[in-house]
Order: sequence, then C-alpha cells, then structure tokens
Amino acid sequence: MASQMTAGSIEDFAGDRRLAEQLAFILEVEKLKNVLRRTPLLDRSRVENDAEHTWQVALMAMVLSEYSDRSIDLPRVIKMLLIHDIVEIDAGDTFAFDKVAGTSQIERETRAAKRIFELLPQDQALEFRSLWDEFEAKVSPESLFANAMDRLQPMLHSYFTGGENWQSASVTSFDVERRMQPVAAASGTLGHLVSRLVNSAIEMGILTPCSDGKIASEVHPPVNGRRQTC
Repeated sequence: MASQMTAGSIEDFAGDRRLAEQLAFILEVEKLKNVLRRTPLLDRSRVENDAEHTWQVALMAMVLSEYSDRSIDLPRVIKMLLIHDIVEIDAGDTFAFDKVAGTSQIERETRAAKRIFELLPQDQALEFRSLWDEFEAKVSPESLFANAMDRLQPMLHSYFTGGENWQSASVTSFDVERRMQPVAAASGTLGHLVSRLVNSAIEMGILTPCSDGKIASEVHPPVNGRRQTC
C-alpha cells in the first residue's frame, strides 16, 4: 500500500530526496483518519476520528479568535492545531477522563513525536516538533488558545449529544470544569460559556454534580472562581 512505502521508494518517482521525505510524511498522516476518539458526532451516528477533530478545532480557531484575551498569531495557532494530534497515530487517542491511560500519555506521545516528525526534512521536522512542544507546554498565548479550542470542541459535542460521553464514564461537573481550565485561561468569554454549559448540563440531568460532601477547593483550587462540593 502507498502508506507503507519508504522514503527511498518514493524517491524513485519523486526525483528529489526532500520531496520524497515530505511525501512520506503526508502518506503517513493519512493514518490519523483511522484513529477513533470517544467524541460522538452531533447526530450520534458514530464517533469522530482524529482527522475530523483536527479540522474542526482549526476552523473553530478561525471563527473564535476574536475572543482570545491576548493578541495571538492566528496562523501559528492553526499550525499547532493541525499537527497537535498527529502523535496519536502511534500513541492512540487517550480519553480525557481515563486516569489510567493518562499516566503513560506523555511518554507514548513524546516517542511518537520523535518518529513521525522525523520523517520530514530536518528543517521541517524541527519546526513541527517545536510547534508540538509549544502546544503541549500551554504557555504562549497561541498555545493557550489552541488548547482552549482542543478542550472546548469535545465539550460542545458532549453537551449537545445529551451527555452520553460523560455518563458512560461517570464524569462529574468538577471533572469537566477542571478539564476546561485552559479555556478560561485563554478567554474570559469562552470560560463563562463553559460555566453556563456546565450549569445547564447539571440542571438538565446530563452531568452529575459533585456531591460527596467534600469541598473541592480543599484539595484543588477553585474552578472558575467557584467553590464546588465534590
């Protein structure tokens, strides 16, 4: 199959080593279409794949960039989002609320980043790896906004599909708010949107509120400025 061809065999018809390496990378990332996520489509017919998620968060960044609290380089944000999940070709998708799989996520994804980005010519390999590292660090204004899009998209899908994803994994409102902290860090407006969605989901009975009698802020800092029982 074409996706299994080596850079050397591609070079036979590419006629240039650099182009051959670029084509090898392009053919490799085709595999992202086969990486399934837990996020359901809005019509609930199936779950989305990583390529679909990537397209949607990049488009969200274009549409919602005006709500960033900081000035951002939008093309850089989009670049980060286009490559942020490529590592899942090797590492697989790690469900946001899977604490067991989360313990090995950084190791698996870092190893994948090295293999996949190094398929590219050296200059592009360094650029792509730098963008991926920046996204993971969540420090620059661009990485903060990119992460906000990455977190907001599945939340919207969970809310508008009746919370099935949350309920099947016994996710609580505190779990969701903690997961959504990067959204508020990037945008006060979108952070308020998240709070309204959480409150609405609780009222609708599609998201379980924390209710075991402990105060979440005794263990964790307040989320979105609120003390929540957990």
